[in-house]
Formats: sequence, structure tokens, C-alpha cells
Amino acid sequence: MRKKDRLLFGFLLAMACNSFYGQQRSEKPNIIFIMSDDHAAHAISAYNGIYKDVAPTPNIDRLANEGMLMTNTFCTNSICGPSRASILTGKYSHKNGFYKNVGGDPFDGGQQTFPKVLQQNGYTTAVVGKWHLWSEPTGLDYYKYHVLNEEQGSYWDPVYNENGKEVQEKGYATNLTGKFALEWLDTKRDPSKPFMLMFQFKAPHRPWYPDEKYKNVFDGIDMPYPETFNDDYKTRERTAGKSMMSIENHLTNKDLKITPPEGLSSEAYKKWLRLGDKGEYVSPSDTLTGMALKQWKYQTYIKDYLACIRSVDDNVGKLLKYLDDNDLTKNTIVIYTADQGFYLGDHGWYDKRFMYEESLRMPFVIRYPEKIKAGSQNDDINLNIDFAPTILDLASAKTPKDMQGKSFAKSLTKQNDNCAREAMYYHYYEYPKWHNVQPHYGIRTERYKLIHFYYDIDVWELYDLENDPNELSNLYGKEDKKELVKKLKKKLYKLQKESGDDVSLETMRSETRKGMVHY
Repeated sequence: MRKKDRLLFGFLLAMACNSFYGQQRSEKPNIIFIMSDDHAAHAISAYNGIYKDVAPTPNIDRLANEGMLMTNTFCTNSICGPSRASILTGKYSHKNGFYKNVGGDPFDGGQQTFPKVLQQNGYTTAVVGKWHLWSEPTGLDYYKYHVLNEEQGSYWDPVYNENGKEVQEKGYATNLTGKFALEWLDTKRDPSKPFMLMFQFKAPHRPWYPDEKYKNVFDGIDMPYPETFNDDYKTRERTAGKSMMSIENHLTNKDLKITPPEGLSSEAYKKWLRLGDKGEYVSPSDTLTGMALKQWKYQTYIKDYLACIRSVDDNVGKLLKYLDDNDLTKNTIVIYTADQGFYLGDHGWYDKRFMYEESLRMPFVIRYPEKIKAGSQNDDINLNIDFAPTILDLASAKTPKDMQGKSFAKSLTKQNDNCAREAMYYHYYEYPKWHNVQPHYGIRTERYKLIHFYYDIDVWELYDLENDPNELSNLYGKEDKKELVKKLKKKLYKLQKESGDDVSLETMRSETRKGMVHY
């Protein structure tokens, strides 16, 4: 071949390679990360909980039917802001610096996050809805997130921060967030790049205001009660028994939508709305008392909670339809999760925080038609710190070394690398407000859970999840469990060392004391 011909051939080959690699880049998967707030896995019908027939979630279920249902996904600190920080950074609270919602420091947006890495790898990125980290988002080309009410946002006529500008919107927050997500996908993103959208709902967070169309959707229906609704905390009196989040005693007038007395001043009205937080007696009538009152409170609470989820599910459906209509389904990864679990009358509670199963477990459903078999299920222990490495792995982006989580991408495609976690580590810090839950850390294996409550008490709890899945019987201190406790403590301390949380109890307490807020 003559030199001139060789040069021409080389040029054509280079053009072909560039075209191929350009095509490969353009075929990077799009990613939509949907996260609601306080949505318990057992309130999603795909997880087969007690509400599956009366309050189904067909659109979230569609993701499970067309993708994979993860059954053992856990948070490392069961509270909104800290879980979100761990999801973004792939790091535990003690490494990303965001320990608690109340009294802590704002999230440090200067650190590495998975949206930043995706940006660096050619993605256009956005977040709409709830952010709740007290600092403006970084690594995102577009953001529109809830402000006011301590960054919880409002269900009706919410105010958003849209790329640095406060914007008042009219309508119901869940539907507005859904609308903004579709607007970004349709008109505001750079269509020449793969995209990553964080699509994050305020709902079903307290105070559980449903959309008007669903306000009375469960009228005339008696919702089922969880098995542990009348838990007496007999073996956990100093921990579970001291919390302030019981349905019987700690729901407020505002939570229960009770009609206020006439003639209240503005200040008196605000105080009246909060009655119940500290255990004040609250009832809609003088005649409704005792167990009947407790059951009425539960029925009111759970119906509002599940009605809020109706709107979340509706907007997930609108998103899936948009992907179908725009030929985006095949190459778009869609994840549905929540920032942690939630108590739906379990143990007589609402809220989260404890390392017990209902608040520890997160829903996690993922669909990726090109890689994940429809209708599959995974029972491995995975953590919220694993989300970032997994998303980056699926996007063929390198995971930063400081991320502590590990990718479970191979297990999604059944290419099991035999690296599933044998145990997970948990640490909760916020105390006493809200809900008077003692700071604690612990370990959960496939069968056992060992927890240490340490702030101003020194209490250990041990549960056999195989024989006691409801965690009613604390086995710590039993003679026949001493060897088991010894082994679990050894594993626990190993996890603390590996994660960099092998510090003194006084150092742990100091994080709780920073900005401590009392009732």
C-alpha cells in the first residue's frame, strides 16, 4: 500500500473509531433517581405489606415487574438529611459531616458526590423537589428545590429555589414536582448529553396532607393494624419505651386535622397546632377516649399517609409514560427509593430513627431494560452509601476512592461477584428533639441485630430476626447468648474500624451535643 493510501486508510479508520466511540458515549444510560420522603417499603404493594390490596401502588409496582425488587436495602442513619447526604457522597455520616437534621452543620457541597462525577463524565444533571441539606446543590446543571419550613417545604403553594432564585408556585407540591421533572426532561436539559435527574418528593412526610382528589379516598375503609400496634416495650423500656413518637400520645392537632376552636389569636393558634408533640392529651371530642381514640388516631394518620402516596404513584406513572412516548424507556435506568423507612403504626409509632426494621429498611426498585431481567428480586444486604458507587458503575464512571460504599451493579445483572455484605453498620445521632430517640449504633447480619444505646444510658439490645422478626424480645444478657454477643461485638468493632467510626463514646456524644435542641 502506497504511503498516500495508508494515510487515507488511517484517516478513514480514525473517523470510524471516533464515530463508534461517539456512539458509545451517546448510548450511556440515562438515569432517573426517584426518591420520596419517609415512604416505608411495606407501604409499596410490590413488597406485599398489609396495605397491598387496599392501597396499591401500581406504577411503582410496574418498575418492580419490569426490573428488580431489592428486599434488604438499609440506611446507615435513619433520618432525612443525613440519609440524603450519604446517598450523594457514598459515605457514612461521620465522614460526610451531616449527622442530623436539627442543630447540625449544612451539607458541605464542596465534597465529591455522584452528580459531580457524572457531570465530569459527560452527563447533564438536575434535581427537582426536596433537597433538605441546607446548602445549595453542587454538581447539578439545574435545580429547583423546596425551601421554607426548615427546608421541608409545603404541601400546598410551595416556595422553591430555582437555580438561586426563590419562586412561589401554586398548587399541590407532589404534582408540581412531577410537572417540573417532565419540563426539565422535555425542554430544559441538553439533549446532546445523557441525563441524570434526581426526582424527589416531599410526600409522604409529616403532616401528611393529601391532594384534594384523594382527601376522602379511604372513607368507609378500616385499615388493617400492624401486629405490633399495641407493643408494650416490655424488654425495651429504657429505649423504645422512652421515645416520643407514639400514635397514642404524640400526634398533634395539626397531624390529625382536628378543627380548631373559634377565636384563637395567631400565636394561640400556632401553639394549638403543636399540642400533642410533648404528650399533651389530644382528642376530637370529649367522648372519644382510650383504645377507641388510639385507633381513631391511627386510622386518620394512615389514611392521610397512604393518600399522599397515591399522588406520588400517579406522578411516577406520568414519568414512565413520558419515557415510553419519547422512546427513552430502553436506555434509561429508573430507580425508586425513599430516604429511609417509616413506622406505620408498627410498635405503636409513626416516624423513624431507631435501628429497628421498619425504619432501617428502605424501598429500592430499579428498572434497566437493557441489563436487568424483568421481575427479578435481590435479597443481598445493600446500603444507601452503595447507591452512588452503583450508579457510577452503571454509567461506566470511575468511583472516587473516598466513597465508602461499594457497587452492587453486578448483582443487578445476576453476575454475582460473591462480594455481598455479611453485615451492615448503623449510627444515629440526633437527640432529644425530635422524638427523644437515644443515639445508638449497631450491626445487622442476615439473622441477628445488636444495638448499643449510649448517650445518657448504656443499654444493649440483641434480636434474633429469624425467630423474632418483629423485634419484641431483647435477648441481650441471656446466658445462652453470651458467645453470640461476643462474636457480634467483634464484627461490630471491625465495621467501626473499617468505616472510620472507631472513636470514643465521648467523641460520639460530642456530635450529638453540637447544636442540641431540647423540647
